[in-house]
Amino acid sequence: MFDAIAPRYDLLNRVLSAGLDQRWRQRAVDAIALGPTAHALDLCTGTADLAIAIADRNPAARVTGVDFSGAMLRLGLGKLRSESLGDRVRLVRGDAAMIPMASGSCDAATIAFGIRNVAEPERALAELARVMRPGARLAILEFGQPRIPGVRTLYSWYFRYLLPAIGRMVSHHDSAYSYLPASVGTFPAPAEFARTIESHGFVSVDAVPLTFGIVYLYVAHRK
Repeated sequence: MFDAIAPRYDLLNRVLSAGLDQRWRQRAVDAIALGPTAHALDLCTGTADLAIAIADRNPAARVTGVDFSGAMLRLGLGKLRSESLGDRVRLVRGDAAMIPMASGSCDAATIAFGIRNVAEPERALAELARVMRPGARLAILEFGQPRIPGVRTLYSWYFRYLLPAIGRMVSHHDSAYSYLPASVGTFPAPAEFARTIESHGFVSVDAVPLTFGIVYLYVAHRK
């Protein structure tokens, strides 16, 4: 599915979020507070938007982006070449439940809108804890439900009806953008997911609502 929608993925992210997805990613970059020569992992990197944002903010840092979709990674490689970032950002095809990196090799890690797509999120969190150094920061962006009743009703209508229609029209894929609201609907509530993060090797877990709670930024430290 992700291979099929890859050519229109970035466009749809901008359109369907009204450009807010870029602001949300910058909040994740802020949250990891990466040092100047550090090494960051961007898991479920997709077309490498967040990996590139990390590299842009930290000119001496190295970033490894890992994703399961070969088509997404090919588009990401094109971006790296156009921005001359190939020497600092490395893209690897791999499974979030078996991250192809050495233990304790990362100073920070991020995931943007990918953890709910992992079949076993708990395994991915355990793998993140394995590859991160003690004290390293984790930042996860994921969709939520707005907390204000009127906003919640309007957003629910948009997310359930309008978003899938636009997604089908632009991506030419029948089910991908119906999958999105369905997967968000079954994802744990913020407090529950924060406890899951904490139970898999992390401390000081905080769930920060962004844009009325449409998105949550989960921030934690590796034990």
